[in-house]
Amino acid sequence: MTERGGQARRHPWLWGAVLLVLVAAWACGRSGDTGADGTGGAKATTGTPGKPDVSAHPSRTPTPSHAPKPSPSSPATPSVPSGKYDPAAYAPQVRSRAAEAGVSPQLLMAILYDESYKPHDPALERAWQRYKPGAAFGIANMHRAAFDETKRGRPFAGRRWEELPDDRDLAVRAAAWYLHDLARQLPAHPAGPYDREELLALGYNTGAGNMQAFARGAKPGSQAADYLARLRSNWDKAGRSASRTGGN
Repeated sequence: MTERGGQARRHPWLWGAVLLVLVAAWACGRSGDTGADGTGGAKATTGTPGKPDVSAHPSRTPTPSHAPKPSPSSPATPSVPSGKYDPAAYAPQVRSRAAEAGVSPQLLMAILYDESYKPHDPALERAWQRYKPGAAFGIANMHRAAFDETKRGRPFAGRRWEELPDDRDLAVRAAAWYLHDLARQLPAHPAGPYDREELLALGYNTGAGNMQAFARGAKPGSQAADYLARLRSNWDKAGRSASRTGGN
């Protein structure tokens, strides 16, 4: 043991390598972060075949901000991460923030279930972000550009993207308003086979431009199709969880 310890002290880079392996282990089950700005995964495989979707993020298709509704006080149930993450534990935040943004609480909860494929531990998220600067933060897996665009003119305009891992109510709130902005970009009469909630979920995963393409009948790529399949699988559970009362 003394000899191995001496080697570690002589080669401090070994500890960095070990940390990198541990952080990468929980992320390698997915091919990339597919959070709210659509910069990962499905964006590259959806939309117009052979062409990248340059309008997938709201920052490229800006919408005017409406005056926000009065902000309800933050629910009393835990917002700071503690113990094993369960989206259902944040039902009060989901109901409150969905009402504030005018979106479906069941859809918002289903998004949280879809985005729970990786551990939402603040330390791990920050370690992974140092390795992959474009990674998403928070329980709703939101990227920096999406958060900064969404918060404009909103009650949380003064908050920072870096706060998302530690403030789960903020993560839920930002996701709710992102869905609000996506809803304003949906065509009045979609021609595709997907209902409104499914299109919004696809938009959350792949961006507004791809969502509009799906509404016109475009076929999702494999990663977006997988996201939609998980949404459908989680839908009833999300409805029950969103209506749950009480905290942890």
